[in-house]
Amino acid sequence: MHNTIDQNRIRQIIFILLIAGLGTLLFIELYSFLPAALGAATLYILLRKSMFYLAEKRKWRKGAAALVLMLISLILILLPLWMLVDMLYDKVTYAVQHANEWIDALHRTVTDFETRYNVELLSDANIARIGNTVSTAIPQILGATFNGLTAIFFMYFILYFMFVGGRQMEKLLFDYIPLQDKNVERLEKEIHLMVVSNAVGIPVVAIAQGIVGLFGYWLIGVPEPFFWFGVTCIAGMVPVVGAALAYIPLTILFLANGQIGQGVAMAIFGFGIIGTVDNVLRFSLLRKIGDVHPLTTVFGVIIGLNLFGFIGLIFGPLLISLFNLLLRIYSSEFIPRQRGSSAETHS
Repeated sequence: MHNTIDQNRIRQIIFILLIAGLGTLLFIELYSFLPAALGAATLYILLRKSMFYLAEKRKWRKGAAALVLMLISLILILLPLWMLVDMLYDKVTYAVQHANEWIDALHRTVTDFETRYNVELLSDANIARIGNTVSTAIPQILGATFNGLTAIFFMYFILYFMFVGGRQMEKLLFDYIPLQDKNVERLEKEIHLMVVSNAVGIPVVAIAQGIVGLFGYWLIGVPEPFFWFGVTCIAGMVPVVGAALAYIPLTILFLANGQIGQGVAMAIFGFGIIGTVDNVLRFSLLRKIGDVHPLTTVFGVIIGLNLFGFIGLIFGPLLISLFNLLLRIYSSEFIPRQRGSSAETHS
């Protein structure tokens, strides 16, 4: 009997190792498609109710319903994003080509301030380092844009089959997840909240800052206000510094060109108005949607950028939130049982 149990256990361990090894190999080879899979899962979670409504209540064919929803998401989400990137591309390329002029303007401003107030803000080495960082980082971002087109194609390819086989896919997940039914339902509910908070809340806050900033740029007289609107929207998704990546350089440029009034107005408007919009929406709207902790956003963005590039601004915080959720479910699923068994042992 013991030999039979041992043999069964050995076969089980070998089988688990085989599955883990094959799964690891597949993950390594398909890692480049992970952002596309995450994007497809995100859109599926956001649109699954609409898909089920069209297919089950309205009796649409699943393929037709999936294509309609994919087209709507493309128009509402990806088309504006593509227009924004297209608008910024020429301007960013120009900025890269004239990066030395930006650095010279920064150097003049810093030198004048240091001479006037007898303090040292930035050394020449630090200023040169900033220039090198800008010159190398921006082309990488632009290159990632073209790589993103491939990810978008595969994202919709995956999403189509997720839509068509949605009920079967969810049933399989429900059956194979080794948790109690109540925790599986909790996992589904909280993942939905996290996806809405990260995939919808963060871009909404960033766009709101961009719209407010656009009015200010127009009133203050910022050249190319729509370009800086795009910069503000993208920068608004970066935690901690956020839209300051847009209005601080504008302030420096105004001051460097001797436009003191506009520079002061830009600083006041940026820190006072755009920063306030960020704080109000981040601590009201985002907390109502998903109550994401600021540290989760900060470290999630750092991890996400390293893993997925620009799209990691959304998926990084989502991964950390999911990790925290799994820890809580593990505690609910297993720790009380262990405590109960240990109590019975002591008794």
